[in-house]
Amino acid sequence: MTSWLVKTEPGEYSWADLVRERRTHWDGVTNPQAQLNLRTMAKGDTVVVYHSQTDKAAVGIAKVVKAGYPDPTDEAGKRVWVDIAPVRALARPVTLAELKAEPLFATSPLVRQSRLSVVPLDDDQLDAIVRLADG
Repeated sequence: MTSWLVKTEPGEYSWADLVRERRTHWDGVTNPQAQLNLRTMAKGDTVVVYHSQTDKAAVGIAKVVKAGYPDPTDEAGKRVWVDIAPVRALARPVTLAELKAEPLFATSPLVRQSRLSVVPLDDDQLDAIVRLADG
């Protein structure tokens, strides 16, 4: 399975919203690279939910429960959505500053392409996020 980090503005849609709803479609992604990443996601993939803007921190772990399917709001038919469901909150938020301090993230799109809203994570990066969160 592959791992991903998805960014959301907590004022628009937060981890708490996902937990309350138990499942959501991941929409609003228009960047071509982020769309390619959404298309690559498979059912069962791990997803780290990251609050951008104000918090700038990873806050929860989710799973892809439905792989990419056509975005019904895209008349051109080029974009996809995926559905995700929460697995667990991280024991504590892991901040962007903490991630930048980890050598594992030096070449990650998370720090290299800060505006990219769907970012692949390798196993070591996912493990580092969980380790930092869980202490």
